[in-house]
Amino acid sequence: MTINMKDHKKRFESRYQSKELPWDIKRPDKNLVEAVEKFGIKRGNALDVGCGTGDNAIWLAQQGFEVTGADLSPEAIKMAEDKINQAGVEANLITLDFLKKKIQEQPFDFIFDRGCFHTFDEVKTRKAFAKQVYDQLEKDGLWLTLMGSYDDGRLDIGPPKRKAMDIVLAAEDYFEILSLTRSRFDSNDEIPSIIWVCLMKKRNS
Repeated sequence: MTINMKDHKKRFESRYQSKELPWDIKRPDKNLVEAVEKFGIKRGNALDVGCGTGDNAIWLAQQGFEVTGADLSPEAIKMAEDKINQAGVEANLITLDFLKKKIQEQPFDFIFDRGCFHTFDEVKTRKAFAKQVYDQLEKDGLWLTLMGSYDDGRLDIGPPKRKAMDIVLAAEDYFEILSLTRSRFDSNDEIPSIIWVCLMKKRNS
């Protein structure tokens, strides 16, 4: 079944308006923090895709990145603007469909998504997402994605769950996989969901 992006946008906009946001943990995800430190990701032009209410974008800005945050939901961007103003950092925030539009501030040195890539069920849609990331990265640019893992077992609750092969099928044509590890979402849940933490580098050809 082909994804209807209007319905996709409406679903997330409704969640933000109702404040039903289990993924909004009021802090940067520890997996992002650990990856930036562990791999020495250089400070440069960064994009947070599906930035939500902005906690990860704020952290990236505080670390010296020039940050753009993008989200499908206008309400999410409004909430992110409030948080960014309160934090006293600079970040460019935009509302757009990442699958359809390129971002003016491209190319980026680093693109991050926390639970955006994994929302798409179809292989061809995930592949289109990976191609968009590829097209908007500098040479040797890095993409860090956090996505729900099939290994979690709880397939009917929490975030969408994907297999490691789903990452490979979508991204390997465009990216060299540098690291693929199992972790848990930084979450306020009693038992956070198991996830894949995948760092990839743009292929040169």
